Amino acid sequence: MAGRILIVDDERDILEVLRYNLEQAAFQVRTAIDGRTALGELARETPDLVVLDLMLPDMTGLEVCRRIRADEKTARLPILMLTAKAEEVDRVVGLEVGADDYVTKPFSPREVVLRVQSILRRSIEPTGGPGKILAHEGLELDPARHRVTVDGQEIELTTIEFKLLEDLMSRPGRVQPRDSLLERVWGYRSGVESRTVDTHVRRLREKIGRAGDFIETVRGIGYRFAERK
Repeated sequence: MAGRILIVDDERDILEVLRYNLEQAAFQVRTAIDGRTALGELARETPDLVVLDLMLPDMTGLEVCRRIRADEKTARLPILMLTAKAEEVDRVVGLEVGADDYVTKPFSPREVVLRVQSILRRSIEPTGGPGKILAHEGLELDPARHRVTVDGQEIELTTIEFKLLEDLMSRPGRVQPRDSLLERVWGYRSGVESRTVDTHVRRLREKIGRAGDFIETVRGIGYRFAERK
């Protein structure tokens, strides 16, 4: 799998380690040491994925993430956030403002490469058969067109949010454990921290408005999409 990666981190040692390992995995890599440089790089050429450090010298990674999501050109651009272990609250906020996933420092460069590959694989895999539209009481998901509408109004979702909704809608009335969602939607083995699932479900509910009530929480297990009547 090849692709273009932008790494944003003000620690040059980390930049070089990640650049080397990603290039060894056949990726084309550009780097930026602060938020303004990163946004300039994105304006010049949109990569396939951004590896974004939370702490930058001129603006936070959260702000960079917000700006990426606010720009129509980059709204669906996959983002892997780098955070410190002590910054759990910031990690959750990072997911809430639009990061697809995060890796905590210190990390294995190999882990970052695997996460990047997994995220990109999800972004290019077909999400369903042509014309196989899923619908429930005004909520409609069209995999072929990568389009979600609520009462006829189109909702802008990231690739992960789209895949999560499709996964839940395709199994109405069946409880989906967090580990199963991580494996199917994120492509991760079971045992990975499930906070990612909870945060994305919360964001998804907010985006689809009243239709968010169709996604039911099964306490201590996971989630279930409302059964068709």
